[in-house]
Amino acid sequence: MQLTLIRHLPTEWNKKSWLQGKRDIGISPLTEEYRQGIIQNQQVLKKLAPFDLVLASTLKRTHQTAGLYGFQPETEGLLDELDFGPFEGVLKQELVEHYGDQWVMKPKTIILGEKIENLEKRIAMFLEKYKKYSNVLAFGHGSWIRALLSYAEFGHIDHMNQRNLGNNACVTLRFPNEIMK
Repeated sequence: MQLTLIRHLPTEWNKKSWLQGKRDIGISPLTEEYRQGIIQNQQVLKKLAPFDLVLASTLKRTHQTAGLYGFQPETEGLLDELDFGPFEGVLKQELVEHYGDQWVMKPKTIILGEKIENLEKRIAMFLEKYKKYSNVLAFGHGSWIRALLSYAEFGHIDHMNQRNLGNNACVTLRFPNEIMK
């Protein structure tokens, strides 16, 4: 399966570095910078098309982003962002300071609004559910996509917080059938 993921466009909370998680925050007005980013990503998507399926999480920021790309995605809850629990609406730096190296090196051991290991389970369930498709486009969230990148590279999500992924980032991965257990 080829899976292309686009992180949603920024919200006001992204601009303030506040964690959103399950909060259903809409995107901010589109700036010229992000308008140009969409145009660049659309050129990439044209080369990858056609897509068998276009998906977005249950949160409106992913649907709004997909709409600006010209897609009407199907809703998929497995793509939902990590539930940050008491850290939602708080500066990301506060979470990082609270958990320190555990956030960077062993995030699966942390329980926020959900066990972070549940995020890994959702990723595995997503890959299993959609493995029959050849080419999928999904609009998602930063933690989810970073966790998937770690899972694809290392077989687990413990490296998810050792990378950055900006809003509107576009990533394409190819999964051989062996990785899709």
